[in-house]
Amino acid sequence: MALNTIELASVFQTELDRKMVSDSGTGWMEVNSKLIQYNGGNEVKIADIVMDGLGDYDREKGFPKGGVSLKFSTHIMTQDRGRTFSLDAMDVNESNFVMTAGQVLKIFQQTKVIPEVDSYRYSKVAQLAAENGRVSYGYNPAAGTIFEALTTDIAKVQDKIGADIPLVITLSIMTANILFNNEKISKSINVTDFEKGDVQTQVKSINGVPILSVPSDRLKTEYVFYNGAGEEEKGGYETTENAKTINWIISAKEAPIAVSKQDKMRIFNPDSNINADAYKLDYRRYHDLWIPKNKFDGIWVNIKEAQ
Repeated sequence: MALNTIELASVFQTELDRKMVSDSGTGWMEVNSKLIQYNGGNEVKIADIVMDGLGDYDREKGFPKGGVSLKFSTHIMTQDRGRTFSLDAMDVNESNFVMTAGQVLKIFQQTKVIPEVDSYRYSKVAQLAAENGRVSYGYNPAAGTIFEALTTDIAKVQDKIGADIPLVITLSIMTANILFNNEKISKSINVTDFEKGDVQTQVKSINGVPILSVPSDRLKTEYVFYNGAGEEEKGGYETTENAKTINWIISAKEAPIAVSKQDKMRIFNPDSNINADAYKLDYRRYHDLWIPKNKFDGIWVNIKEAQ
């Protein structure tokens, strides 16, 4: 019986998309993509709403006239990434192909895709924050000062948007270690529920704000993303020489809008593969991130190096 490649591809795509949200440090940002309309293509339009404030009511003339302005800003999807893999037919038979293909794609997503997507998103948030004056520089995390530095940055955000708007703190694992191992502030650290897509988990929190810890290599301000061809055959990404270290990102949960769309997850069996007697796995991830203009008050980025 021939292998049902279409059905397998559908199963893999659904599972990979789900794992992308649950396993990624930035998966929670994809929930905000529901706030925009995206039906494919490389353009995303995000609504910017501006309206007048209150005025004095006049008992003769009635209500003061006000205006509402609705404009759409166009954003271009820039990250169109992919890779193809080949599994020789002599090494794989139909009885174990699902397990083999699933393992290859699982490892690829965990070790290559998620770290790259996370790194791109964090660096993009930092770059946009810097462009809008929502960054502080020159703080080297230390046990004696980190609590005050972090809570001060939280206050900077809440002073703009209010204390009731849900926030998310993203720290490097090393910075989180300095924070969590400080005996003086351990009583201020609690555990709270946190949703990433349809996955409910528990994370540590400070003053009710959930803290997500991620590898330090993902919290840099700038990366280069290789094209996977020629001299850049290995693909992937790495930090640039000018990259700075992000101590933490404080964000209103609804501020960053991340779109991640796997346009193609194709699997060809050896009979369908005209180039080789092998199973062929094609993986493509199309993604980007934006912050609406009226959401920058809900962002603050703390960077280790001086400006």
